[in-house]
Amino acid sequence: MPRALLAAFASRIEKPDLRWMPDEGFSLGRLRIELLSGLTVALALVPEAVAFAFVADVNPLMGLYAAFIIGLVTALIGGRPGMISGATGAIAVVIVSLVMSHGVEYLLAAVVLMGLIQIVVGIMRWGKFIRLVPHPVMLGFVNGLAIVIFLAQLTQFRVPASAATGGGEWLSGLQLWTMLGLVALTMAVIHFIPRVTRVVPAPLAGILVTAVLVIAFGLDVPRVGDMASIKGELPVFHIPAVPFTWETLKIVLPYSVIMAAVGLIESLLTLNLVGEITGKRGGASQECIAQGTANVLTGFFGGMGGCAMIGQSMINVKSGGRTRIAAIFAALCLLGFILFASPLIEQIPLAALVGVMFMVVIGTFAWNSIRILAKVPLIDAFVIILVTVVTVFEDLAVAVVVGVIVSALAYAWNNAKRIHAKAYATPEGAKVYQIQGPLFFGSTDGFVELFDPKEDPSTVIVDFADSRVVDQSALQAIEALAAKYEAEGKRIQLRHLSRDCHRLLTRAGHLMIDSDDDPDYALAVDYSVKTGILGSH
Repeated sequence: MPRALLAAFASRIEKPDLRWMPDEGFSLGRLRIELLSGLTVALALVPEAVAFAFVADVNPLMGLYAAFIIGLVTALIGGRPGMISGATGAIAVVIVSLVMSHGVEYLLAAVVLMGLIQIVVGIMRWGKFIRLVPHPVMLGFVNGLAIVIFLAQLTQFRVPASAATGGGEWLSGLQLWTMLGLVALTMAVIHFIPRVTRVVPAPLAGILVTAVLVIAFGLDVPRVGDMASIKGELPVFHIPAVPFTWETLKIVLPYSVIMAAVGLIESLLTLNLVGEITGKRGGASQECIAQGTANVLTGFFGGMGGCAMIGQSMINVKSGGRTRIAAIFAALCLLGFILFASPLIEQIPLAALVGVMFMVVIGTFAWNSIRILAKVPLIDAFVIILVTVVTVFEDLAVAVVVGVIVSALAYAWNNAKRIHAKAYATPEGAKVYQIQGPLFFGSTDGFVELFDPKEDPSTVIVDFADSRVVDQSALQAIEALAAKYEAEGKRIQLRHLSRDCHRLLTRAGHLMIDSDDDPDYALAVDYSVKTGILGSH
């Protein structure tokens, strides 16, 4: 029985794209691009992971371990080559209250449970519902996230007061102008170096040029080591030291659900965004399983949890990373930094990494969305702005949910206004209403108002050839209409219901079918005045 259950689960898992090289095949040039892209991503991951650890109020190594483990696992089995995952701000802002109230051990338990929830979502293939996110919501998502990435970099213009707080006074005077100049230099190198050579990815070239300049001249600007020491040991397996009781579950479950939802939404939207750039599709369910597996392992190895990182993913794909090699190498480089190269990495100026992220902001923001705001429908423009604002001031998951709800309500309202009817009389004296537009909860009032039971003849035919009965509210509206005609001593006949509508009415107990009057639709039913039910005719 367990074997059969495992086989059933396995049948629901998508086969991931595990190719190590793109369609053109292996080449040393392609391998060089992938490795250099991975190195660039790893350098950009260090300050991000440390900063998010400060946000979550945990040891910086927990952020670095999460970046390494999640990055490696999702690189190996994730749904889309080219994506980068690690510790993220979206997860950090959720867990900070749990850490402050119950401590790190409860956080690790919540991360493990978060991963299990994400695995279940992947096995059930619920990741496919990300396709319900409308394009205006996607535009608002990337715009809001670009702004969030930009705002996050502003903290690097502070003088770190201590590893505990990560804050301090804002830079001023010569130090500020030097920092701004180095940021501008990094951005200029990234912009212009592709016109000279593509041997080295542009972001890596920008980091190297700025780092060499700062180290050679001993410029007094903040460096990675000013945030915190990144030196550490290999992560060690550790079962969270929490009581395995219902009380513990009640504490961690709400956080785990929120983290799982936030992580999957950000990961799946990033998957779609990377897919648009690389021309790949699919892999949503596999990405859910990969994210879940990564977070389970992270929780057992002392990491703070995480998900896909749109900024680093953009660095990777813009640097030429198209396969799993780049992401795997990025994770291994990050581990190498922790174990062996921390003194060297800590000398890298934050200005170089800020410049890289500023270029990511410029590349991520959907600038065309500003131009089309006046051209798209007003509700779409509103959704773009709304999702952008909510992403910046609240969080990504809330923004996406709000955007989807507003879009769905707008769609329902527009369809509710589409219901109307063409009426004509038959030679036999019956009146025919040809219904046009969907009949659902939003259009039921308009549907009922189309009819005039008092003035209509004794036989009324309602033709649904150009309509659809969608939900229970529609069924209730048909029943209410039939009751009105019954009260007037008149008969109502339904025609041309589609097969699925017909089954819907039958399952609801509103129809008794015994007619071949309408073979194409298998329905021609009328309301019996004597029996008070919908019957065959």
